[in-house]
Amino acid sequence: MNEVIELAYALDTFYFLISGALVMWMAAGFAMLESGLVRAKNTAEILTKNVALYSIACIMYLLCGYQIMYGGGSGFIPNFGMLIGADNTVASVVDGDAYYSVMSDFFFQVVFVATAMSIVSGAVAERMKLWSFLIFAIVMTGFIYPVQGFWKWGGGFLDAAGFQDFAGSGVVHMTGAAAALAGVILLGARKGKYGANGEVKAIPGSNMPLATLGTFILWLGWFGFNGGSQLVITNVLDANAVAAIFVNTNTAAAGGVVAALLTARAMFGKADLTMALNGGIAGLVAITAEPLTPAPLLATFIGAVGGVLVVFSIVTLDKLKIDDPVGAISAHGTVGIWGLIAVIFSNDAASIGGQLLGIISIFLWVFISAFIVWSILKATVGIRVSEEEEYEGLDVGECGLEAYPEFTRTQ
Repeated sequence: MNEVIELAYALDTFYFLISGALVMWMAAGFAMLESGLVRAKNTAEILTKNVALYSIACIMYLLCGYQIMYGGGSGFIPNFGMLIGADNTVASVVDGDAYYSVMSDFFFQVVFVATAMSIVSGAVAERMKLWSFLIFAIVMTGFIYPVQGFWKWGGGFLDAAGFQDFAGSGVVHMTGAAAALAGVILLGARKGKYGANGEVKAIPGSNMPLATLGTFILWLGWFGFNGGSQLVITNVLDANAVAAIFVNTNTAAAGGVVAALLTARAMFGKADLTMALNGGIAGLVAITAEPLTPAPLLATFIGAVGGVLVVFSIVTLDKLKIDDPVGAISAHGTVGIWGLIAVIFSNDAASIGGQLLGIISIFLWVFISAFIVWSILKATVGIRVSEEEEYEGLDVGECGLEAYPEFTRTQ
């Protein structure tokens, strides 16, 4: 390679790694958001889940996930393989020139897998057995996620059908939500969440400052999530594209916050912080399917619609007695579907048929396979803690320690 190509290679690899590091920081955001939205007596357990699921995702994607997703295949069936290759030089070639390291690509992709699994963590919080969750994480990150990832990003049948998902509204976010929904249905609601006559009883989180900090961390990490998905930055066209992606990502999140806040005010008569936080995440999820082609005002609108949808979705799921303590299924699932549909507003390569095919295919694969795995776990080791453990808190029952020992006994 000549000096110019070598410099571009180094800079694109570095940009990929920095983007991956930003996405890795989203793991901290999920940990803070979820621990802030659960009760104090369950905080240490949910923090344990988040650090453990991230580690499991890294190992399983190294062992087999990456090779399943990017090892080639045909149509529905990927080539199953083990271990990332030892070659750390060339990931892709443009006009005969290598432009970033294979290891940088692996690192960027593995943090996406962890993001999908983090979505599951919040939805099943406060009543699931820790070790059952971690066993599911092994299957989810090593097999369920990579198969549907191959269908789009690995060159499978969804990619051939024209399905568009730039950074993962479906491949990452709806996938996590579908797996979470399957688990929540089998798990059941928290004790005391719903009354005998179907009334919904609020169970407030323990730390709103922490939840807000987590949301801002996720917002920051999303610039790597969407911006890094451009893959390269060392030419004028791609540099301008990354700048546009950053602007659209930011303004979609802002639109989601404002819209969710206004919707909550109209529905509940109060400014609901938890809805505002979920509105921001919803705006980010909505724009993730296509953060490049919309104009900034359209991106704001796409995020704002996501902010409205997340409020209605959370309320609707509660009416159906689907208990999601952090609103993850709504923010990542309902709004993920909206984001995939919204692609047709600005991307000429997208069609409603192709988008619906992707939505249905990914949802059915993940929901059904996750439901089967959750069912096996429920029938064997169990997935729900005892009523006594749930009352006392999972911190003591599952972890043997308390995050807030001075306060948890008052819960």
